[in-house]
Amino acid sequence: MSTPALTPKRPRLMSNLPPLLMKEFESLRRDTVLMVLVFYAFSAAILIQANGMKHDLHRATVAVVDEDRSQLSHAITDALLPPRFQTPVAVAPGDLDRAMNQARYVFALDFPPRFEQDVLAGRSPDVQLLIDATALMQAGLGATDIANIFQQEVLRFATRSDKPVSYNPTLEVRAAFNQALESSWFTGTMGLITNITMLSVLLAGAALVREREHGTLEHLLVLPVRPVEVMLAKILANGAVILVLTGLSVLVVLRGILGMTIAGSVPLFMAGVALYLFFTASLGIFLGTVVRSMPQLGLMFMLIVLPMNMLSGGFTPLESMPQALQYIMQVSPSTQFVAFAQAILYRGAGFDVVWPRFLATAAVGLVFFSYSLVRFRGFLAAQQ
Repeated sequence: MSTPALTPKRPRLMSNLPPLLMKEFESLRRDTVLMVLVFYAFSAAILIQANGMKHDLHRATVAVVDEDRSQLSHAITDALLPPRFQTPVAVAPGDLDRAMNQARYVFALDFPPRFEQDVLAGRSPDVQLLIDATALMQAGLGATDIANIFQQEVLRFATRSDKPVSYNPTLEVRAAFNQALESSWFTGTMGLITNITMLSVLLAGAALVREREHGTLEHLLVLPVRPVEVMLAKILANGAVILVLTGLSVLVVLRGILGMTIAGSVPLFMAGVALYLFFTASLGIFLGTVVRSMPQLGLMFMLIVLPMNMLSGGFTPLESMPQALQYIMQVSPSTQFVAFAQAILYRGAGFDVVWPRFLATAAVGLVFFSYSLVRFRGFLAAQQ
């Protein structure tokens, strides 16, 4: 009597996921250059961007040609105070053009003779303000500040009052969510958001390309593992690294070093980041199935991820873009991510406010994950 042949029992779905996760973490640990880049991107890079890319007026250089040498011209000059302006530098009339041509000053005030006397006589003397508009952002902000200071000091001097002159009607300005108008809070947060997108795509894509370049992909093909397990291992491992570093960056860099006030819930923000990483890591796997080497991955990264970041609404408001582009970018999870990240971190929005953007991010991420999985299965089949 013959005994029936025993067929090997196929492992349960996801039973191979833990060892595959350990393999991905070990592979990341051994890639020293990539890990140094990741830690740099979530620490020093954010500080450099926050403190180096100022969107407010800070230590602008000012030259003053004072041909009047009156109490009023001195009062206006003395009102140009740090930190918005550096101490004004007195310049001779004949040296002003050369100094501006050499880019030594961004602003130059030229007080004419008899300036104070004309003001007291009720005449309207002209004071020239020269601006080096190559420093475009400082030029626009500084022109407004200097004009306001000039007007306030002239009115105060003319009325001989130390109280600010009131206007009717008055415009009361209230800055919400960032009362100090500290631009480093904005640039630091946007640097973090940008690095989350770029590093999560790059890590997932590099994990697949590295398998092919090192020849370890063939080892996976002979093991009883499913493509979905391999793909999930890469997404979860790389996503976990980015998620942990994001939390540390929010608490240590944004809140600790930059002193940013986190208005909303950090756990809610981290939950949104986890949803977004599901999409970006799937995008990285997709790019890894398209390219054949790390240089090709870098080129594809520049063509897809950089425009996606630039058009997400973080650097330029969506309302300033063409109408058709606004509709297109609403489909991108990067746009949803920027919107709910700013809402939570800046304005203290709760889940009742951001859940539609969470849902949109999860839906697009699931669709892209499914498509990337189909591509990944075809990619593995082509390697056999």
